[in-house]
Amino acid sequence: MGGGRKMIVGGNWKCNLDQAKAAALVEQLNGMEVGNCEVVVAPVFLHIPMVMNTLKKDKALVSAQNCSFTGMGAYTGDISAEHLVDMGIQWVILGHSERRQYFKEDDEMLAKKLEYALSKGLKVIYCIGEQKEQRENGTTMDVCKKQLEGVAKMLNPETVVIAYEPVWAIGTGLVATPEQAQDTQKSIREYIASAASPDVAAKIRIQYGGSVNGKNCAELAALEDIDGFLVGGASLKPEFTDIVKACSA
Repeated sequence: MGGGRKMIVGGNWKCNLDQAKAAALVEQLNGMEVGNCEVVVAPVFLHIPMVMNTLKKDKALVSAQNCSFTGMGAYTGDISAEHLVDMGIQWVILGHSERRQYFKEDDEMLAKKLEYALSKGLKVIYCIGEQKEQRENGTTMDVCKKQLEGVAKMLNPETVVIAYEPVWAIGTGLVATPEQAQDTQKSIREYIASAASPDVAAKIRIQYGGSVNGKNCAELAALEDIDGFLVGGASLKPEFTDIVKACSA
């Protein structure tokens, strides 16, 4: 990691765990050493109150996995940024590839979500990344630029973290090589320098996500343009503490 940026590790629990298993995971997290690493975990919406009441705040903060681009109102099944703020939640994940793929959230909608979440005082982990065929045909950065161009002017390093997640590496066991991850995240930072400003690019944190685990995290964490991880499956396992440890020096 370079530029004096503080490492940040996010644990995205996705649609997993019953209440008892979520409580057991919180107990594990309460015993981890975080050092100089910022840690954020994102439980299922229904589990958020329990996690917030039992998770030690000096270990990790709680994030929502998603929120609406609207305020409160007649939007059945949705969760607004106002609801999150009212509950004391400080973070939300937006733009995850599963939201883009399964729920058809496009760049225009996600830009609205980001703008609205920031306007209500939330901090955002904003996800981008390419599909396998896009990596193979050499259009990775075309995809990343397109996903960022509508939000570039909103990228305040104090309130937004970028999570670069190659979609082909999420939950597949495949991991970008250290060279692929570093080269892509360096290119993302260079794009942000041109689309926002060099100062924003130097300060904004860019996580890597995609089958990160206790075995590969240390090598990835040492790279210049990787400022932490957004962790999926491994965030439900004891090795999550190893990932945090790799980022805590």
